[in-house]
Amino acid sequence: MKVKKFSKKPEDFKDRIGAKPIVCYPNKKLENENLGILHKARKYLKKIDEVIVSPRDAKTFKVKTGNFFRIESIEGPQVGDLNLFQADNLDEKFYSGKTRALYGTHISVGDKMFSCFPYLRSLATITWDTLDWYGYDKDGGSVHDVIGTRCDPYTSKLISDKDYHYCCHSNLTRALVKEKNLDINNAEKIVHDVLNVFMLTGFTNDTKQYFMKSSPVRPGDYLEFFAETNLLGILSACPGGDCGSEHSSDAAKCYPLKISIWNVDQKYLNGIKLSEISSYNRNHGLKE
Repeated sequence: MKVKKFSKKPEDFKDRIGAKPIVCYPNKKLENENLGILHKARKYLKKIDEVIVSPRDAKTFKVKTGNFFRIESIEGPQVGDLNLFQADNLDEKFYSGKTRALYGTHISVGDKMFSCFPYLRSLATITWDTLDWYGYDKDGGSVHDVIGTRCDPYTSKLISDKDYHYCCHSNLTRALVKEKNLDINNAEKIVHDVLNVFMLTGFTNDTKQYFMKSSPVRPGDYLEFFAETNLLGILSACPGGDCGSEHSSDAAKCYPLKISIWNVDQKYLNGIKLSEISSYNRNHGLKE
């Protein structure tokens, strides 16, 4: 936190401040040409499967290329932490940091969930968001953030000196171990920074610290995605419930979340351009 200042201002400090901000990654090239097709196609969706995630737990789910999936509030306000993998290659997984750099702190309709290097392609596109009306509030807060990494037992231990086993990191790890029969150490290494579904967050104006508020999500609200490749997803129902008070404990009231998988006749997806793995030649300056 850059609140305490120990160094002396240089004499020319006025010449060093006040520069105009420049967007690091202009995203005009990322404008979603598929969105019009997807909005028409979603009128013909047929549900083919659903998974219920219990409070303070996580479940895996699979989505085939060209299908849709939804994460839905069903009994009460509840936040979910989402991991996404390319189903046939667990090395390719969601990259929240680059997604944030491209779109901003929170994502919604038309935004893509990019995968990590060296792949850097869209794993999924958000096609509908019943909470997009919220926008940004007076504190700079909004929903569906790619800021927070996920609640975890290590940070909880650091701050509270207590062992808690049902943080989202642990929930995601357990679910991945069960799905893929992985050694827990190997599973934990590939659990990654999440999309915080329904979570209302931002940065404080004074210290720029990550904050959370009670989520505006209510039963019936959902976030919908289109799968641009075969996906393995893992969703944790956060122990913080609506994240209006605390997390990493059993104190908050928690509710289940529903994941539903939807199919559509491929004729409604004519013209869709699926994202492709990066064509960068991976030279890195080592070859002439």
